[in-house]
Amino acid sequence: MKKILLAVAVSMAAIAAAAQPAATDTVPTVALSELEVLGTRASENTPVAFTNITSKQLAAENHGLDIPFLLTMTPSVITTSDAGAGVGYTSMRVRGTDATRINITVNDIPLNDAESHSIYWVNTPDFASSVRDIQVQRGAGTSTNGSGAFGGSVNMRTQSFSRDAYAEVSGSYGSFNTNKETLRVGTGMLGDHWSIEARLSHIGSDGYRDRASSELVSYFGQLGYFNDKTSLRFITFGGKEDTYHAWDGISRDDLKENRTYNPNGEIKHDGEVTGFYKDQKDIYRQTHYQLIWNQSFNPLWKLNVALHYTDGFGYYQEYKNARTLKEYALEPVVTADGTSKKASLVRKKCVDSGFGGGVFSLQYSNDRLAATLGGGINRYSNDHYGQVIWVENYTAPLDPDHEYYRNNGRKTDFNIYIKANYVITGGLSAYADLQYRHIGYRITGNNDKWDWTADPERLQALDIDEPFNFFNPKTGLNWQIAPKHRAYVSFAVAQKEPTRNNYTDGLFLEHPTSEKLYDTEAGYEFRSGRYLFSANLYYMNYKDQLVLNGKINEIGELMAENVDKSYRMGIELLAGMQFTDWLRWDVNATLSRNRIKDYVGYVSDYDADTWDDMWTQTAVEKGSTTIAFSPSMTLGSMIALDYKGFTASLHSQYVSRQYLDNFERKEDSLDPYFVNNLDLAYTFKLPSIRSITAGVTIYNLFDEKYETNGYSQTCALYPGGSKSSGYSLYSDPRFYPMAGINLLGHITLRF
Repeated sequence: MKKILLAVAVSMAAIAAAAQPAATDTVPTVALSELEVLGTRASENTPVAFTNITSKQLAAENHGLDIPFLLTMTPSVITTSDAGAGVGYTSMRVRGTDATRINITVNDIPLNDAESHSIYWVNTPDFASSVRDIQVQRGAGTSTNGSGAFGGSVNMRTQSFSRDAYAEVSGSYGSFNTNKETLRVGTGMLGDHWSIEARLSHIGSDGYRDRASSELVSYFGQLGYFNDKTSLRFITFGGKEDTYHAWDGISRDDLKENRTYNPNGEIKHDGEVTGFYKDQKDIYRQTHYQLIWNQSFNPLWKLNVALHYTDGFGYYQEYKNARTLKEYALEPVVTADGTSKKASLVRKKCVDSGFGGGVFSLQYSNDRLAATLGGGINRYSNDHYGQVIWVENYTAPLDPDHEYYRNNGRKTDFNIYIKANYVITGGLSAYADLQYRHIGYRITGNNDKWDWTADPERLQALDIDEPFNFFNPKTGLNWQIAPKHRAYVSFAVAQKEPTRNNYTDGLFLEHPTSEKLYDTEAGYEFRSGRYLFSANLYYMNYKDQLVLNGKINEIGELMAENVDKSYRMGIELLAGMQFTDWLRWDVNATLSRNRIKDYVGYVSDYDADTWDDMWTQTAVEKGSTTIAFSPSMTLGSMIALDYKGFTASLHSQYVSRQYLDNFERKEDSLDPYFVNNLDLAYTFKLPSIRSITAGVTIYNLFDEKYETNGYSQTCALYPGGSKSSGYSLYSDPRFYPMAGINLLGHITLRF
């Protein structure tokens, strides 16, 4: 606490000592916009729902938390954090859809993991410090590279080159020993054609939950060549993370008695916790390379070609209590007291991946027609393997690299699209977007999951070789009714293949199927110098949607299952009011209904007397039910003041009840929450320093006790183990608590 108070005091002292208010902080940048072709981005004439976030808006929020927490004011976006403080493993959901259904690109290059379809922000810490802007599209959006967008897409552009040399140093420190240090430098233009820029960052945090620590380092570098019609950029960025597991949630009793408890790493003897394994950590390194060529041939034609490669390697270690040794290809433990088929052990699970390919977009535009031909081809390979590095009281020889499973996933992803916007007459334009996508996915080897249905029992055998061919058409109309008024309507078809986890975590004898979405949207927007209002209606009708079912796998990842028919429908409302030059209020709201039709869920059966797992399941016919993790209401508000260098903003978000599974039971749900964050900062100048910004952010200003994620563990209880007596549903949910009121002081010096 002393360090927190010191950080705040230093920040406030710097503000008080300011000799003069700062002039507007402007750094001339190379005007790439005339050359760049971002084939997947929406424009003001595209009939889809989207929000643009500028680098200035990002910088005002970027004090150490991950990118999802910088997007919380975007409509229909909610965020989660395993460690409870926004650093480490974080994620986001859009319109209730989870991270595996949100497409992420950087400079039009896919960032989602090709197998899991997730984005692990912990692998690219402080990437926001190198981002020029972000576009968040909601719904199917426009055609994009990489995995299908089933709830939304996030398109990021890396920073522009500065024409002038610069240096920037920033630092943050606050609650839970959270700290961030960033250095950014740039040469400016060298010989009117070349420029070099770089960033180094470190982020550390103890986390809100016990031992939920993160130690993150990252870098960003780019080399650019420019002339009137050509830009060539080589970009590399990457990071390394060292994160203690906080993958498991806690019970309702723990929420009341010990909210910070973290069960990961528990060492148990005779059912009692006797300690925690100190190396219960996830360690991963990821490095990205991009070579991007933009060419303007003439005022009508532009071309973008990008090659990319991502290299990743990492592992995590886990202490596992009383594990069955044959599942790890180990002999029983022989002691003076006899032979035991179970023992506690430490396992190490590794991944070694490579992802590379190329994307392109060719753009033609005149007064009435803007057309883009684009696409890409990407290849991915990932080796998964596991080792046992220690066994308690083990008497047999143990190879230091004892390997008990290995498999390989390979994926080829090809897509091509053509889209056009044509001005029919006056302000009326028509939009069409046609995409063909082919995926070849193969997994071979053994999984780490024990298959008790096999004869003889063995590790799950993986022999998956499935091709997918998707045609995804989109169309719409955009009507610029008057300079301040715009309306649009669109219809889109999107299709998506299952993730790796959908194959490996499901039933042994059944494979998941691909999903299909029919997305209809209509919107209206009013925009003037001081006021903004927009409304977007959507109806997302799914076939075989993969929805979360309230279960998790062994590493805390939420599991999903296909449901035949489901839909999401709602309205997104936005309003912005610039009351004066220095005071603004922005609000947004999403009201929605998210339903599965005729849902039949399957829960494991347990004997009510012995609690022995019977390895059977009961079908629960629920009928029409709310989709898990899909709140019916989200509200956001930001009141922002910017006066003579002083800025203050109050961010507020309300999220209604979210069910942890699809049985719609209150005991298996996240309570509604209302959270407020207050940011205060002052920018001023001193001799030899272009500007200094110092301030403090108070997160969860009113100390709300809330949870943003969890899982249900619902099972069927049969009294006495007899199915003839009927069953009742029993729940033992787990939750991921978020931090109470906490502070982060921050300062940035620009030279």
